Formats: sequence, C-alpha cells, structure tokens
Amino acid sequence: MSPSFEIKLPPADLHDVEALRNAVLRQGPLAPADVGEIRIERRSIDARGRQPVFRMRVVVLPPGEEFTPEAPIVAGYPEDVASAPAVAIIGCGPAGMFAALELIELGLKPIIIERGKDVQARRRSLKAIQQFGIVDPDSNYCFGEGGAGTYSDGKLYTRSLKRGNYQKALNLLAEHGAQSDILMDAHPHIGSNKLPKVVANMRETILKHGGEIRFGHKMTDLERTDNDLQALIITNPEGEDYRLEAKAYIFATGHSARDVYALLYRHKVRMEAKPFALGVRIEHPQPLIDQIQYNQRKREENLPASSYKLVTQVKDRGVFSFCMCPGGLVVPAATAPGEIVVNGMSLSRRDSPYANSGTVVAVEIEDLQPFAEHGIFAGLEFQRSVEQKMFASGDGSQSAPAARLTDFVKSRISKDLPDTSYIPGLHAAPLHQMLPQSIFMRLQQGVQDFGRKMKGYFTEEANVIGTESRTSSPVRIPRDQESYQHPDLPSLYPCGEGAGFAGGILSAAMDGQNVARAIAARVMG
Repeated sequence: MSPSFEIKLPPADLHDVEALRNAVLRQGPLAPADVGEIRIERRSIDARGRQPVFRMRVVVLPPGEEFTPEAPIVAGYPEDVASAPAVAIIGCGPAGMFAALELIELGLKPIIIERGKDVQARRRSLKAIQQFGIVDPDSNYCFGEGGAGTYSDGKLYTRSLKRGNYQKALNLLAEHGAQSDILMDAHPHIGSNKLPKVVANMRETILKHGGEIRFGHKMTDLERTDNDLQALIITNPEGEDYRLEAKAYIFATGHSARDVYALLYRHKVRMEAKPFALGVRIEHPQPLIDQIQYNQRKREENLPASSYKLVTQVKDRGVFSFCMCPGGLVVPAATAPGEIVVNGMSLSRRDSPYANSGTVVAVEIEDLQPFAEHGIFAGLEFQRSVEQKMFASGDGSQSAPAARLTDFVKSRISKDLPDTSYIPGLHAAPLHQMLPQSIFMRLQQGVQDFGRKMKGYFTEEANVIGTESRTSSPVRIPRDQESYQHPDLPSLYPCGEGAGFAGGILSAAMDGQNVARAIAARVMG
C-alpha cells in the first residue's frame, strides 16, 4: 500500500509542485529518491491560526509508478434499457437524475416526468423573474431540469456520508464534466455557471442508454386501489392527459411542489408534518468576511472567497446559517405569483463582491398551533403566509423587503440600504413586524450572538432580506427504512428533499441511488 501523509501548505504554494514535494519530505520517513508521483486525496482550508493554510492528505508513489485511473462508472452501463421494465420518476432534480442513472446501471428503464423546462430553456424563465418579476409556476429557480440546486451554487458538501455512496455520486458528476477538484475538496462546489452543462451531459447519458425524460409533462392525477398505486395521470405540454404505468413510482419532486402534496392528500396517501426552518438571507460585503475569516486586509492569491458557519440557541430553538454562498448572489426563488422567496447562488469562481447566507430559526410542530386547522399542511401554510406578507410589502414586483442588520436588531425601518447583488432590488421594510414574532425575536438575539462569535459580522454594511423559507419541506411522505417503500403503497417510493429525506444536492443524489437499488432488488428479484 502506498504511504499517505497529512501535510500543510501556505496559499502561495498551492500549485507549486516542488513545494508539495518538500512538504512530503518534511514528514520524515521518505528519502528524496523514494518520492515519485504525489496525488492529493483531500484538501481543506484551515484559517484558525494567524495565517490560513491548506491542509492536505496525499498519497505518494515510488518513482516509475503511476496511479491507475478508475474505470468510468458509465462505461459499465448496459447499452440499451429501452425494452427493460420501466420505473417512473417524478422530478428531474438530483434525486431523480441519480436514481435514473442507477436504474440504468441495474438494467431498468427510467422514465422521468419533469414539469419544467430543460436546463437551457429554463434560463429564460430565470431572466423573466429576475428582470420582469414574472413567475412561471412550472419553470423557475426550484423547478426544471436539475432541480433547485442547478442555479443555486452547486454546493456538494453533506454530513450524510453514511446514507449512501458519496464518492460514487461525486465521481459521476466528474464524469459528466464537473471540475476534478470536487473529488478532493472538503467543501466542493461546482457553480451555477458550470452545473447546467453537467446536468445536460447527465441527460444525454440517460437518453443514450434508453431512458426517457419528458419535459413540460406534469403529474396531475393518479390511480390507486386500497393497497397500491395503479398508474399516474400525466398532462403533456399540449394539455392532453395520458396514463403512465410502471413497475414502480419514484416521487422526487423537490421541497416546493405543494401541488403534489395536495394531490396525494386528495387520494388519502399518508403524509405527516415535519420540522423545518424559516428566516432571512443576510448579505455582507465579501471583503469584510474575508478580512474576518482570514485575518488579512486583502485576500491572498489562491485563497477562495471565505465562508462561515454559525449556530446558536435562543429560547430552545436553533438559529443557524444555512446555504452560505461566498462570492455569491441573492436570487428570487418564488414558485408562484404573489410571494417573495429568496435564495443564494454562486458562480464557479465565487468572485461576486458579496457574501450571503440564509439565517434561519428551527420551526417545530408545536410552533404551528395558529395554523393547526390546516392539519399536516400547517407548516406549508405558515411558509406561504410569510412569503405572501413579504410580497404585499412591495410594489407587485420581486423587489424584496430588507433592513440593515443593525436596524433589524433595533426593530426599525432603515432610511437607506447597502448595495446588493439582488437584481430585482430591495426596499426598506419593517421586517421586525412582518416576520412571525417567534422567528424575529430569535433572529434578533441570534445575529447578536453571531457578532460575538465572529467579530465584525454584526455591521450596518449587511442587508437582512426577507424571506428564506424553503430550507426544507414542511411535509414528509413516509417510507419504510429498509425497503424505501411507502408503508401503504408498495409501488410508491418517496425520495429526496420533497419527501423529507434529503437536504441538498449530494444527499438527494445518494437517496436517489438508494431508492433505485431498492426497486431493482424488488423488480429484478
């Protein structure tokens, strides 16, 4: 077995091959003549000291030997599964696409039903909401090929490593065009300018091997007996309905497909309320965050835009940063007219002059008593009420209500607002009155706690923008822990964020793979 070492390098030496070699030699056991090719297996930034450094885990080969590249996963796929048993997948986000790839590998035919547009055509929908405030309920930042993550930075970090084959998911992304750095970085990301091409390449793989993807097709009804699903009713782009039968049905609809929950409820499919989180998005100047995190007046070459992760407890509820986008943009993520929802994204270079992060409060089931009449949809109606209140404060566009961070804490309306990356624009508003008081009170204390943990965070240069409400689904579609089947309908496989079993691109992708394997075990015997 080749020896591995933990080393560190200053940022200036990151791409210096000789500096990497010398760092290995400083570890002691190997002589210069014993050091051949060096491969970086893991890389992260450590900014805890006076100066930031890159920490790496490297593997060293003797001179004359070369690392054997892994065989591409896709190369092992069956040539054509077009005639194989079919599995219907509702949703073409990461859960749906990775489920489709796994099904093909296992010899089954995926048929993906996607209400939105393909990843390129989807850009026009994003332009419409950004520049004109027009929300297409079927094609937006949440719906369309690639799902919500495609135009939301492409962050690949997950704590759910034990939930599935994390490395396989990363390798598949790299095989489809993602930069190879994702295979070594501790907090990998692709970027919203690069991920669409990766998604398009994944689509081509699915189609090449006999799978189907139907864009602009929407599940509008279903047929069931007391014991199982019989078929799905799909409406095509011309408004015509057709019946889709399959061996199994994967519901990977994402956290914002509220109409799907309503459809399942109408057919008495068991669901349950689940905790979620709601709050705001806070935007700082990126140079300020860099100075705080790196202890440098100007960020050193080779250091990426710095990030942060903050958490505190206020009155028995967690207050925490979420989906932090260094060098990023705040974007409008509404999925229906009459609501304001914001999210964050970054391009691959993360070179925007702004840093933003969701800053949210945990919402437990007992917090939803005012919405109890809505039953399992209490959380969904709580979300919707806040989003509509944010919209009502504006001029009918996607302009978002905001306040300076210092004014937010003092419960006052800002006289003016700092510059922002949010293209539809901001308007000063009384967020302290518009947010539910249980949320505002905890955010008010929470951001002050953050300021004590991260000196310089609490500043009038930061915008607080409403509202960050789609952190996760407030509804769960239950399933058996081992078979992944719905407890009442064995052909139904709830999957990903929309079912309440994932919280990001990689965790959704791994969930899709797991579900696909469970289906293959049942269908193929």
